[in-house]
Order: sequence, then structure tokens, then C-alpha cells
Amino acid sequence: MSERFDFIRGDATGLDIPAHPEALLSAGPDWLTTALHAFGTLAPDNHVTALRAEHCPGGSTGKKLFLRLETERPEPALAQPLFAKFSRDFDDERRDWQRTEMAGEARFVALSRQSAFPIRVPRGIFADYHEVSGTGLVITERVAYGEDGIELHRRKCLDWQTMADPLPYYRATTSALARLAGAHKSGALGSEVEALFPLDPATGSADPFRYSPSELAEQLQQGRDFARDCPHLMPPEICDPSFLARLESDVALVVEHEAPLRQYLTSDPAMIALNHWNSHIDNAWFWREGGTVQCGLIDWGRVGQLTFGAALWGGLSAAHLGVWDRHIDSLLAHFLGEYHSHGGPLVPLADLKRHLAVHMAVMGTARMFSAPEIIRFRMPAIHTASRPQDPMFLPVEADPARNYLSCYTALLKHWSREDFGARIRELVG
Repeated sequence: MSERFDFIRGDATGLDIPAHPEALLSAGPDWLTTALHAFGTLAPDNHVTALRAEHCPGGSTGKKLFLRLETERPEPALAQPLFAKFSRDFDDERRDWQRTEMAGEARFVALSRQSAFPIRVPRGIFADYHEVSGTGLVITERVAYGEDGIELHRRKCLDWQTMADPLPYYRATTSALARLAGAHKSGALGSEVEALFPLDPATGSADPFRYSPSELAEQLQQGRDFARDCPHLMPPEICDPSFLARLESDVALVVEHEAPLRQYLTSDPAMIALNHWNSHIDNAWFWREGGTVQCGLIDWGRVGQLTFGAALWGGLSAAHLGVWDRHIDSLLAHFLGEYHSHGGPLVPLADLKRHLAVHMAVMGTARMFSAPEIIRFRMPAIHTASRPQDPMFLPVEADPARNYLSCYTALLKHWSREDFGARIRELVG
């Protein structure tokens, strides 16, 4: 367990920033006044006079608070409910281990305060981070789900239960990804973006391989066993023994040619840009303008320059399977159109489709074939489910099993449909 401390000097503001909720509350209005003055979100002659805080549960990283501030003189941006997110959780080593995800997020919150920022994100109130220790604090506006025309928060991989038509929601999130990427490429975000968010191929593309050949073989066998035991939970084409045999051959090809495939994924600057790493619909909020679904994106942990494969899989992997079956090409075309109209270069649809397929093959080999084991561990009675839409998948405690099942199925269906093996052979000869 990491050693607990209260404050540490932030890299951006030079202030001693609180490392956990109790430290923020003990520092109180005086610290917040100094911090918001430094960040430029409180007028120099105004002061925070009081704060109220409520613990915010959930999330996969550090601790969180809901905040309300009172100021000496009214300031509309600070009168709204706020959200404070700490990178650290000193009480949970697993969550604390992910503290470095805030490194880019703190810089992004500052960047997003530009008056002409191309997409909607929560208004930044304060952000700072200490790189060496991975300690940071981000304060933003709190999204008012279910109020003032904003729809209720949507859980991922439940499109079949909560949406009559999921397509407009994924057009909205795909538009946001494309507009941000286009603004970066056009220079509209400023010249400092390259320095603030340098491309790191290890985090900006497909995950590294963490499994030995024997471990990977065991995972593929578990996939075959899952298809045998739970064929009613996945489409028949990806339970077919002939596909599973082809999958094993394709995975061997991915492993054999890992280096050139990773080089291919990061070789085209036109398909690399600043973007959101995990724009599933639970990391968004939605409203309608003129009948059209609009969105904003929250939770910018791990933000940085990403390949388009990483950004698009990160946003679409939890989409309803009907979206993958009937609309994936139109969504990719929509992404490219929005990207170009907002300043990005022209990219042929065929190039993006190949790039996404290769990304999914490498990413899937790196991390997704553990899904059957995780699904069974999280839901031992999953074989008793009648179908993927069984009510047993609805409770919050079923989220991990349901989410892994949905994303794993989307991966394998697209693998089969796009023939990832053939695409890889085209590249490596």
C-alpha cells in the first residue's frame, strides 16, 4: 500500500494540492480561493467563503467528491454543482495503481477552457498534477443528468434495454471524437498540443502483449469451451468450430508479426490525434437540439494522442451488436467526414477500415481473450442465462460480466466479418 500524505506541490500551478478528500476539506475555502485564482476561474477580488461536500461512490480510479461552493460575490460557473476527482486512493491499492491516468487529464482540463473548444466537456474549474508521485486533483462542473433537457445517465452494454434506436447516440459520440481530432490537426487547439500530449505508441495504440504463448493458448481454449457451454449467449457464426480454428491461426499470425503490425498502426500521422480513450456512452451525456442527439464527453483519464483504431474501438466496443452489424461502415464514414470538415486531412474509408481491423486484432490478442475466464469468474451461473438480454445481466453487480460478454462478442463478430487474418496477410506478405 502506498504511503499516505496530505499535500504535494503541483507541477502546473506550483501550489500544494490536496492528495485526498479529507485534505481538501481541511484546507477549505482559503485553499480553494488560492487555487481558483491561480487557475483563473475566480475573479482576483472574489473569494470562496464556504463549501459543502458529498462522497461520490464508484469509478475505477481515485476518490471523488460532489462539491458546492459559496463565493463572496456571485460567480455563475461556481454556483453550479461541481465534481472533484483525485488521482489517488490510499485505501485501495488496485485503484491507486491507476493514478497515472490523470497525467494527461489535468493538462486536458486546462486546454479545454479555450473559448472555441470544438466539443462539449465539463467546464474546468481547477486541475493540477504531480508527475513523479502520480498525485493530482481535477475539479469540473458536475453534469446534471436528468435535468434541464439532459438525459439520464446511460450504462454501457445495455443499449438493448434503454434505447429504442442506439444509432443516433453513437453518431453523436463519433462526431465528438472526429471534431476533436480535426481541431488538433488543423492547429485550432494551439501549437502546444504536441508538447503537452506527445504520442506514446505504448499508450496511444494497441496494448502490449502480456501473455506467454502457453497462456494465450489457454485463453483461446477457454474461448472454445465458453462457445461450447454458452452457445445461446453469442451469435452462431462465432461459436462455429471452423471460425474458432481460423481465429487461433489468425492470432498466431498476429503474434508472429507483432512488430510490423504495431509499426503500421502508428505510421500514418493522418490517423493519429488528440482524443478520448474510452468514449463509451457511460462516459457521455446527451441532449437533443432540433431533434438531433448531441453529446458531451466526461472522464478524460488517459487522454492523449491516439491512433484512430484505439479511439474508435474505445468508443464503439460497447455498442449494441446491431450497430456493428448494420451501421459500422456508415459510422466510420461519418467520422471521416466530420474529421475532414473540422480541419483534418482526407482519409479513405478503406484505409480506416483496414486500420481498425488491424488495431482490433492486435488489441484483442493483447487483452480480450481473457474475457471468457473473467465472465465466468464474475458470473459463475452465466450458463443459466437464457439469452444475452436475460434479466440477470441488469443489476449493477452484473456489469463486468455483461460488459465483457458484449465487447468480446463485438470483437469476434467483426473479426469474422472483416476477415482479420486476410487483412494482416495483405500487410505482412
